[in-house]
Amino acid sequence: MSRQPSDTSAGKPAKKPPLDLSDPVVRKQALRHVRWRDHGILRVYWHNFDEFAPGAFRSNQPTHDRFAQYAALGIKTVLNLRGAQKQPPYQLEQESCAALGIKLVNCAMSARQAPRQKVLIKLLGIFDDIDRPFLMHCKSGADRTGLAAALYLMVQENVPFAVARQQLGFRYIHIRRTATGVLDHFLDVYAARNANAPIAIDDWIRNEYDADALTESFAAKQAALKPWQGWR
Repeated sequence: MSRQPSDTSAGKPAKKPPLDLSDPVVRKQALRHVRWRDHGILRVYWHNFDEFAPGAFRSNQPTHDRFAQYAALGIKTVLNLRGAQKQPPYQLEQESCAALGIKLVNCAMSARQAPRQKVLIKLLGIFDDIDRPFLMHCKSGADRTGLAAALYLMVQENVPFAVARQQLGFRYIHIRRTATGVLDHFLDVYAARNANAPIAIDDWIRNEYDADALTESFAAKQAALKPWQGWR
């Protein structure tokens, strides 16, 4: 008799269940995953933490101890830009936020692909409603967090574009020469459009932004770069 898929109704294997973090062995494995496979070892002393606007903070992926420190600072909400995943970093984060009474909000963004319009619209909606003070983070706190911080400053704080875009910069270890430069290109394309005929960035995102066109123009731009160009 042939074996049937575990999810026979869909013809696909059943989704992986959440980790049982109450199991000491599973917890130890999860912490090891975070430390090594998720590069948590690099975040032991480097937190990329900053208050970029009143009541708005940014950082890389926190540990439980750091979440506790942020709760003590009065942080009410955590905005996780890595999205809800059945992976140790997220499940440990879920556990920490629940234990500390912090609201956890998820918005999955990409660091190396053109941001999708529906994701950006979701992010703008979160900014409208989020309880402050809040902390937002991705893995390193450099790329996705940088773009999100720039958008927050422009839309929520009316900060000029030239100032807001500094959130996506080398200060936070963002390097535009790599694939993450697509996020800089997103801002560059908006800046060119705004210079031609002024438009608020949230209106541009909702009514004109084309992620596929941005992907194509970024690929062409990267192909034309000299080896010494575009690192900062």
